[in-house]
Amino acid sequence: MSTPPRDEREFYEHVYTVTEQVPRGQVATYGDIATIVGHDCDARIVGHALGALGPRSRTVPWQRIIGRNGRISTSGYGQRELLAAEGVTFDERGQVKLDAHHWSGPSEEWARAHGYQTLPQRPGSAPDPQLRLF
Repeated sequence: MSTPPRDEREFYEHVYTVTEQVPRGQVATYGDIATIVGHDCDARIVGHALGALGPRSRTVPWQRIIGRNGRISTSGYGQRELLAAEGVTFDERGQVKLDAHHWSGPSEEWARAHGYQTLPQRPGSAPDPQLRLF
């Protein structure tokens, strides 16, 4: 993706490609996906893209994309049940325990090879173990 998407459908396809990288048992936020896609993608575009999945909702793991505070953004679609079946846990407020399940984003190699960005390291997250000196 060296050039910006030309239209809404192209943005959506990029959102789907990145969403497919979120591993089972982990979650990403709408903003995470937008950051990885880049090119002025924002959380709203991600939400619209996932809402437009139609039959592809069987293959694109939409349930793994949640609100920035761990909130499930859909109602009545079984998102919580799908996440729980993957081992995702929730706190007493019903929000995903982000400290345990927040995806750190694609590898630098994958992102570079596919024309996407990586996520910045989150405060308090462990650095790459290969970068540790002690």
